Amino acid sequence: MPVETLRVWERRYGISDTGRSAHGQRLYSEDQVRRLRLMKQLVDQGHPIGALAKLQLEQLGQFALVPEPGVPLQPLQPMRLALMGTALARRLAVGGRELLALDIVAHFQNLDEAAATWPGTGAQLLLMEISELDEGVVPAIGALRQKLGMAVVVLYRFGASATIRQLRAQGCLLARVPNDVAEIVLLCQAALAALPLAQAQLARQRPAAPAPRRFDDRALAELAAASSTVHCECPRHLTEILLMINSFERYSEQCSSRNVADALLHEQLGHAAATARMVLEEALLRLARAEALPLPAGL
Repeated sequence: MPVETLRVWERRYGISDTGRSAHGQRLYSEDQVRRLRLMKQLVDQGHPIGALAKLQLEQLGQFALVPEPGVPLQPLQPMRLALMGTALARRLAVGGRELLALDIVAHFQNLDEAAATWPGTGAQLLLMEISELDEGVVPAIGALRQKLGMAVVVLYRFGASATIRQLRAQGCLLARVPNDVAEIVLLCQAALAALPLAQAQLARQRPAAPAPRRFDDRALAELAAASSTVHCECPRHLTEILLMINSFERYSEQCSSRNVADALLHEQLGHAAATARMVLEEALLRLARAEALPLPAGL
């Protein structure tokens, strides 16, 4: 490798943090030399240096087609991906997906189709091309990502900065449509590498599952009837409210959703209803005990 090339790589991409000898010469460790050899090999194969610069030795080894002498490389594991976008599918087919370690297991026409059939595909990642990125797609993509917990790469040509920030905040990896197909592979690799962290963050954001109902409709009806014998009418009012909340919670669970964004909305509505139900159940329990009203077994 010419010295000038190596210096440009270090200056522009920060590819190595070398030490210096007493006379100011760069000192490279064995691992740094191996990494540089792999990068040079991959660049010669057509991979862009900008996409390789942040990858570690093990990650670079996954893209190498010919093992470097003395470097233990991991076996190449094809990435199983599903595609959304006709032009993208044609481009990857022409680009030689076997060479680039892409195993395309499914094609989707839209996000609803992806939501319906994703579990049966065995795909690890959804790669989609949306030339004009409109803010209207944010809820649907975010809902699909949250529902299925998969890695998502979105390739775009034009899009507002706010829309891009929203999708990135939801764990999606976004990039302008690259000229080099090899860069798409690296984007997919980066998305899969970041998936465990994104899933952990998503798990922290998801609300805890609501507690089971303490009062079914029959128990509430009995409490409402019994409360008519006491001066305070609050038990009857609370049971009426809880009957309505129980009904709405069941409705949210069973509601026929038009699309993935709608499904996520009803899931959130159901959780809100369950949260309100738990608060009111606790209030009704205290009130029923104070008024010596009959309670279901176990309460």
